[in-house]
Amino acid sequence: MKRLFCVTILAVAGAATPALAQHSAHDPHTGHDPHAGHVMPPPDLPPDPHAGHQMPHGSVPPPVPADVGTGPPRAADAIWGAEAMRASRELLRHEQGGQTFASLRADRLEYRARDGANGYLWDVDGWYGGDRDKVWIKSEGEGAFGEAIDSAEVQLLYSRAIGPWFDLQAGVRQEFAPRDRTALAVGVQGLAPYLFELDASAFLSTKGDLTARIEGEVDQRITQRLVLQPRAEIVLAAQNVPELGIGAGLDTVELGVRLRYELAREFAPYIGVAQEWKIGQGADYARDDGEDPSVTSFVAGVRFWF
Repeated sequence: MKRLFCVTILAVAGAATPALAQHSAHDPHTGHDPHAGHVMPPPDLPPDPHAGHQMPHGSVPPPVPADVGTGPPRAADAIWGAEAMRASRELLRHEQGGQTFASLRADRLEYRARDGANGYLWDVDGWYGGDRDKVWIKSEGEGAFGEAIDSAEVQLLYSRAIGPWFDLQAGVRQEFAPRDRTALAVGVQGLAPYLFELDASAFLSTKGDLTARIEGEVDQRITQRLVLQPRAEIVLAAQNVPELGIGAGLDTVELGVRLRYELAREFAPYIGVAQEWKIGQGADYARDDGEDPSVTSFVAGVRFWF
């Protein structure tokens, strides 16, 4: 019985083997991995519009749209109308850079202790305007207590920005002491490299006298509130002006340093020292008037702005 079963199994297997072999002979994929070494062709794609063209570099500006100058579409115009929205757009431009401001500053308002007669000095200015155009008022003066004012002046100037750091200024200067005199004033004011504040002006008086004054100062912060401020000022003249005690060429040099403490950014008392020299013919005029051409002053004052 067992032998008969085994013979039957072998007969069935023998009959099936030729059929399998015949099927394998006709199947081209028999014995092959369908993915091994066989790359399927890519599907058909539309042609590349950029083929054969070099893309522009980042430095090349983008093409200008054909409708440039017509302005972006404004949805509000479609609802309210262009005429109704024009005033609102002008107000937006004004509030985002077209505003006008005002400022008043006392850069030096001080008491001066020196050999002989103690004195005082003021140096104040104010302006009104916008980012490019301003109207400035400046006033400087000094004197000794119990005596006539040595010098006093007021300037009224129009200021126009000529760059991000400097303004060109022109206007009128009126002197009240030592003598009344009116002059045309032209100069530049701004922030020089390394944060030096510079104010340089030339003055042509109605008498034909040409003088110039250059002032510079820089703030050196020791702490957030303690500031050391070196300062320099020179006065030059194209000719001798005996009635004003001014000599041709380099007439006056003043160097000083002030240490201030900012109780607030807008208010700072200070102490310091200033040395002034009269040079050349100006020194001779000072001696003729009984004055020392070299004066040292210890100063105490206040600087404020708002």
